[in-house]
Amino acid sequence: MRIGVIACEIFKEELDQLIADDEDIIHIEYLELALHNEPERLRDEVIKKANSLTDKVDGILLGYCYCQSLEGVLDHIHVPAEMMHTDDCIGVFLTPERYEEERSHCPGTWFNSPGWAKEGVDGAIKELKLDLVADKIDPKELLLMMFDGYSRCLFIDTGAGDRPHLMDLSKNFAKEMNLRHEETVGGYELLRDALSRVKESIG
Repeated sequence: MRIGVIACEIFKEELDQLIADDEDIIHIEYLELALHNEPERLRDEVIKKANSLTDKVDGILLGYCYCQSLEGVLDHIHVPAEMMHTDDCIGVFLTPERYEEERSHCPGTWFNSPGWAKEGVDGAIKELKLDLVADKIDPKELLLMMFDGYSRCLFIDTGAGDRPHLMDLSKNFAKEMNLRHEETVGGYELLRDALSRVKESIG
């Protein structure tokens, strides 16, 4: 079978590990993170990229969650496709239930998965759309002001990537943002499950 992967860059560490020895994967493409801040563009890009693989693959794994705009997107893709049925990527790494528990435990939490840890301050600026005001004010200064409402940076060890390096990046981010740093163990079983569903759907 021939499987294509179209995914958000935030899942790169986990997907690279998941599919490293999978001979069924013949195409993988990562799209820039924070596209969910532009819902129509995200939806259009995902559909366009997926449908460009029509006749080239038998099935597609979308490395995406609903992200405010992708519910029902599978109906517009011309080959069998699967995605994660959660609101956002942190729900994939922690499970939706644990994600809600952590948010309830400490509402002012910035969640650092391996992908977000790699992005650091620049990633937070993109996620919070502060790059749009760069011509008027220093985005990092504005980010620090916005982070007054945060108290914790939680690193999620998914088991993917260079853990010591990623941990250091997460700790550096916490220091820059004046947050206490904590860590927890997560995973990416929901990604694995979605890939399994693609394979099952095409036999």
